[in-house]
Amino acid sequence: MAEDERTELVSDLADLAVYQALLEHRGVRGIVVDCGECQEPHYHDWALLRASLEQLLVDGRMRPHEPAFDPNPGAYVSWEYCRGYADGVTATESAR
Repeated sequence: MAEDERTELVSDLADLAVYQALLEHRGVRGIVVDCGECQEPHYHDWALLRASLEQLLVDGRMRPHEPAFDPNPGAYVSWEYCRGYADGVTATESAR
């Protein structure tokens, strides 16, 4: 794995921890990712996504995983939503 990919993964893991801390208590269970291969949304609980990213960091690949069973799409948000939410919280806190 290239050093820039490794750095990006470490950054993603740090961001994921922030997103979970900000959103989990609001009922968000994790992140939804639109799959380019199957054209279906994939729902990842916080712990599953963290484990997958950590495995990618250590092994250079992600193991296959079972999709969430009958997920409630309203309980998952996109990575972009998380980033925007965190940016909004940061901006609000900075303005105080």
